[in-house]
Amino acid sequence: MIIASAQDAADLFGPSFSDSEGETLAVAHLDEGRRLIELVVIEPTARDHIDLPVRRIVEDALKLGSRGLVLAHNHPSGDAQPSWDDVESTRELAETASRLGIRLHDHLIFAGEERCSLRALGLL
Repeated sequence: MIIASAQDAADLFGPSFSDSEGETLAVAHLDEGRRLIELVVIEPTARDHIDLPVRRIVEDALKLGSRGLVLAHNHPSGDAQPSWDDVESTRELAETASRLGIRLHDHLIFAGEERCSLRALGLL
């Protein structure tokens, strides 16, 4: 599967959030052609918050030989707009990954039928 657009990512990630009762994070690891290497789903530890584990994501990317990443998480509250923490932690991950030759292509937020792309909003 090639993840070339936000719609491709939405198709991939949508099922990850269908049964989630709390915030869940999914990370798509991609090769240089944006083909999916592996999808990692990080289960929630709290209903309304999930930390973006930058170190774990980068370690996984290095282990898998990822050249790109696409993230997604859900907001059970029903509001797909990114929080300040969502934006800041995504930027931190993008900067860290970039230093290692890994590109963060996008971070999508799902809330019910709505979804939001940080890249499309100009926040990434």
